[in-house]
Amino acid sequence: MNEKRFHGSPDFLRNPERLARLEVDRVVTLALEGLPVRRVLDVGTGSGVFAEAFARHGLKVVGVDISEEMLAAARRLVPGVDFQQAAMEDLPFPDASFDLVFLGHALHETDDLPGTLAKLARCARQRVAALEWPYRDEPMGPPLAHRLRPEQVTAAAEGLGFARIETLPLSQMVLYRLTKEVDT
Repeated sequence: MNEKRFHGSPDFLRNPERLARLEVDRVVTLALEGLPVRRVLDVGTGSGVFAEAFARHGLKVVGVDISEEMLAAARRLVPGVDFQQAAMEDLPFPDASFDLVFLGHALHETDDLPGTLAKLARCARQRVAALEWPYRDEPMGPPLAHRLRPEQVTAAAEGLGFARIETLPLSQMVLYRLTKEVDT
């Protein structure tokens, strides 16, 4: 079992203090910014917090997670979104089948950052956006050893067909926005 995987409850993911730190609406706006997005893949969807936010924008959303417990909660809490069991390292979708591939606090859980980013990029027609914990020691979130440094993400994303690799600091998180050169 991967020691980096989240093993908490679906209720924890919807804790009001945690949701306030996530800046869900701002993150969704930044993830979609500048692109004509219709289809979104929410990887590591958990209880469906971000899938729900993308769906509120009128988008077709598919949420994937490895945890059946999380998927059951997401299906109960977010009707109208297609939730499926899958790991980010083994996504069962055709190439370029989503305009946006989004991860909310999931990318740091992989043991193979370059390989996983390549698999995410394969499914993304336009952009991969990953919300992550900042690289600093804090009581909330994963231990520092599991957090990603911006230069790690940049190095792993280079050579994968991204025209722009951006690190967008938020008040308490960081959003990595990896955008391909696409005709809109």
